[in-house]
Amino acid sequence: MIRLENISKQNGHQILFIEASAALLRGEKVGLVGPNGAGKTTLFRMMTGQELPDEGHVGTDRGITIGYFSQDVGEMSGRSAVAEVMDGAGPVAEVAAELKALEEAMADPDQLDRMDEIIERYGEVQGRFEELGGYALDGRAREVLAGLSFSQEMMEGDVGALSGGWKMRVALARILLMRPDAMLLDEPSNHLDLESLIWLEQFLKGYEGALMLTSHDREFMNRIVTKIIEIDGGELTTYSGDYEFYEQQRAMNEKQQQAQFERQQAMLAKEIKFIERFKARASHAAQVQSRVKKLEKIDRVEPPKRRQSVSFEFPPAPRSGEDVVSLKNVHKRYGQRSIYDGLDFQVRRRERWCVMGVNGAGKSTLLKLVTGSTEPDDGSVALGGSVKLGYFAQHAMEVLDGERTVFESLEDSFPQAGQGSLRALAGCFGFSGDDVEKKCRVLSGGEKARLVMAKMLYDPPNFLVLDEPTNHLDMATKEMLIEALSHYEGTMLFVSHDRHFLAALSNRVLELTADGVHQYGGGYTEYVASTGQEAPGLHS
Repeated sequence: MIRLENISKQNGHQILFIEASAALLRGEKVGLVGPNGAGKTTLFRMMTGQELPDEGHVGTDRGITIGYFSQDVGEMSGRSAVAEVMDGAGPVAEVAAELKALEEAMADPDQLDRMDEIIERYGEVQGRFEELGGYALDGRAREVLAGLSFSQEMMEGDVGALSGGWKMRVALARILLMRPDAMLLDEPSNHLDLESLIWLEQFLKGYEGALMLTSHDREFMNRIVTKIIEIDGGELTTYSGDYEFYEQQRAMNEKQQQAQFERQQAMLAKEIKFIERFKARASHAAQVQSRVKKLEKIDRVEPPKRRQSVSFEFPPAPRSGEDVVSLKNVHKRYGQRSIYDGLDFQVRRRERWCVMGVNGAGKSTLLKLVTGSTEPDDGSVALGGSVKLGYFAQHAMEVLDGERTVFESLEDSFPQAGQGSLRALAGCFGFSGDDVEKKCRVLSGGEKARLVMAKMLYDPPNFLVLDEPTNHLDMATKEMLIEALSHYEGTMLFVSHDRHFLAALSNRVLELTADGVHQYGGGYTEYVASTGQEAPGLHS
């Protein structure tokens, strides 16, 4: 379908690809992986023809349709979400537009002398529209939008009124409805809640075209792909298997390469020692010469490229009392909508509650009530003794001072800390070298999230309240965070749509559903086992 042959590409001073080759074949489902900035988006843009390689060739089978979803969705406004999605449905959308134009022409008295021609063309176009499933298009568009958690009201409303995250879903729905021969999806899992994510997973499993995707959600990637293409140091390496297989295989390859490298180094050291020892003796001249020649011919084994794996250890948090927070008979409404109607909920020391529920069920509201960011209409919310609270919310990223650099921002928060320890902290959260000199206003969403989290965890609270903490994090940072939080001694209450994060860190589940609030004693893994589903919105 799409082949990359010996491509080289440079962006400014950065070399992204050096004579790299890979292919996306019919029916394949491929995960594209590599560190941030390795060139994943550039690769997609070359595959769609939006960018050209400096050298080499990108070959595409004739006549195939390619659907490309990127994080840059552009402007959308002036029509409903359904209309916006149908407009992107490829050839059928063009046929629909012609059909509409012909209907207008048939009603136009000035066109009377062309009527026979118009009616004949209308018949042809109508046949083609039917062939392409045009009449079922509206229903299919609604089905896709519903899968991505749109309500009827949102489907009909002006797409311009939606937030950036929801516009992303509209852009994604366009590609899914189009069902092209090849789909290239750059981070499709980024702005989705758990229900939408699971729906998308099922949809992509049933999709028969060729698929290439990037995602920071390992669980999502694992369930869909059967092949991995890795970008590393300008090369493309293909692994056949899912993401987990790729991780194991890569670790094994690195281990073997390290062993080969060490064996060769030992052999070289031995040869060099012999040469050094006997080079002055005439009696050994022939042997010395032959060994020198042998060394010159040897292919040197490179040591494996070292992955920068970061780890972060929490300083111990001060101990809180046994009762961390207690909500009694809490009522909360927004306008006509009642979110909580007499909620009783208790969090005790060292419990790690994950809060589950569909969009609008009140997950973020609960976190706001607990942290005091919003008041209950009735009832009480009380924090226990010696509780030191840390709250990570999406809006926390907006309060960073745009004119301060990353390092200054850390210094402002911890004036007592030494330079070395703040640099180490910045490094753990992905700010190495010159990155610490970046001004906060130029940081990406992911960088801002990492900075806010670094500030929160350096002097850790004993009660962490986290609202979608992994939203903008790449896999390596996410792994580091899970590892660090699994050793954390304090109490947690969090919302996340990342199943790996949920399973690794929760030991209690609070489920918010239309028929009430349910509490489960085990963590997310036990919740899935006992309910038979991965998210509350999937009640069949």
